[in-house]
Amino acid sequence: MKSFLDDYPRAKDEVLKAAEVAGYLWQNGWAERNGGNITVNITEHVNLERVWRMQPIGPVTEIGMTLPHIARGVFFCKGTGRRMRDLARWPMDNGSVIRILPDGAHYEMIADNPVRPTSELPSHLAIHDDLIARGSTYRVAIHTHPTELVAMSHNPAFLKPDVLTRLLWSMIPETRAFCPKGLGIIPYEMPSSVKLAEETVKGLQEHDVVLWEKHGVVAIGNDAPEAFDQIDVLVKAAQIYQDARSMGFIPEGMTDAAMDELKEAFHL
Repeated sequence: MKSFLDDYPRAKDEVLKAAEVAGYLWQNGWAERNGGNITVNITEHVNLERVWRMQPIGPVTEIGMTLPHIARGVFFCKGTGRRMRDLARWPMDNGSVIRILPDGAHYEMIADNPVRPTSELPSHLAIHDDLIARGSTYRVAIHTHPTELVAMSHNPAFLKPDVLTRLLWSMIPETRAFCPKGLGIIPYEMPSSVKLAEETVKGLQEHDVVLWEKHGVVAIGNDAPEAFDQIDVLVKAAQIYQDARSMGFIPEGMTDAAMDELKEAFHL
């Protein structure tokens, strides 16, 4: 059966990238059961006139907030209750394409199947709205549950400003080089809440990855692989720290001078 994406090769490419990353999240053990979400802004890759002539395949649904900058936008979203490992194999059976109504406060599903979007949709759409408002080129948001980073969020000492960023940067040069904005910290809020969405948007204005205390991370990027890479590098740093501690010593970490040298070398 023909898919909505078959008419839009560039949109299809972005969704397939998201599907590929969904497989990585599962393989890394960061997406237990139906854990985690991915949203992709494909507005620029579709014919909006045709999209708005399409009949919806589900009811008009309230977002829970008004997001004017993504009004009339089009998004691919992982479905609620759907598994990342299934999204990796069958993205259009485990996700849906939605359009945001002109009021910026409601959405409706248009393709391929009536798969209700992730319960974290308000947070994701709020992120995309802020990205558009700021003129960012980022079009993907990923939420996942990296074991090592979630574990570290259970230590109050790591939740103080910049403590975890400094620690992770110091574990391996690549972290300082490839995650130059560090890791933002979002104190615990109820999953799917408007408050969590608001705090996440604020955090992502300064960072490309934020840590939801005792829950998971959210990363943004131009595409799904770019967002995944940010998480992957941070997790490697966390693994190095935890492996050293398991061997009975506190890792020394790179000095401030060494990290400043990296900053200058990579023009960070």
